[in-house]
Amino acid sequence: MQFKSMVVSNVELSPNYFRMRMTAPQELLASAPGQFLMLKVTDAIDPLLRRPFGLFDVGTFTAEYAGCGAQTYCEILYKVVGKGTKLLSALHHGDVVDLLAPLGRGFDLGPAGEEKVLVGGGVGLAPLYYLAKALVERGEKVRLFAGGRNRDDILCITEFERLGVETYVATDDGTLGESGFVTQVLERHLSKGMRIFACGPTPMLDAVAKMSARHEVPCQVSMEAYMACGVGACLGCVMKGANHTEATPDYRCVCKDGPVFDSFDLQWS
Repeated sequence: MQFKSMVVSNVELSPNYFRMRMTAPQELLASAPGQFLMLKVTDAIDPLLRRPFGLFDVGTFTAEYAGCGAQTYCEILYKVVGKGTKLLSALHHGDVVDLLAPLGRGFDLGPAGEEKVLVGGGVGLAPLYYLAKALVERGEKVRLFAGGRNRDDILCITEFERLGVETYVATDDGTLGESGFVTQVLERHLSKGMRIFACGPTPMLDAVAKMSARHEVPCQVSMEAYMACGVGACLGCVMKGANHTEATPDYRCVCKDGPVFDSFDLQWS
């Protein structure tokens, strides 16, 4: 659905990383972890296209104004990387944006009783927090493996820990947690009886997918892609499915068929 949303807060968590809360209709409470929204920053022609953001959290809060009651909100994490996100970072409480949400296919939480393992880096942690909340509410045991180039890329760890999620951190330069790739830390703890949920840069997802295949562990990945429409009309965010060949093309649309896929359904490098 399309709706106007008012910015409630827009806080810089780390250099160039922001967490934004916006008002939303009650219907968004039915969204699934892993779904996303398309945000139009301004009514101006430039930038023309909406920007996709994974849902970091959805819930309700008590409005500051007397008599308003509970208000539904949605939150996103984003990194300033271009003109659109630069404009987004300048928004303040009371500013209005235009949203399309919820979009795409979210995570399948899987059967109860399995240990759930979340793997993410940078803004890839966004959909994993919403997922962690859902899993904890079911009474599941959840571990988080968070990685980044340096400590500035590690976001919202305290929020995960408040949920009771056991967390492991790795940075390429060793400025926070272990030194090295988060996939190296993950492999030391991986075993059968677990289920992986991952979101982050494609090289990291590639490594996690291959690791899950070696260990015979189910794995779902939330893919990142450049999107123009967000609803599967433009076909600008397609990727190769596991059975793709030149003779028998097998393309998957990230915004409509995903962004969450079973890792075995995709063709990796």
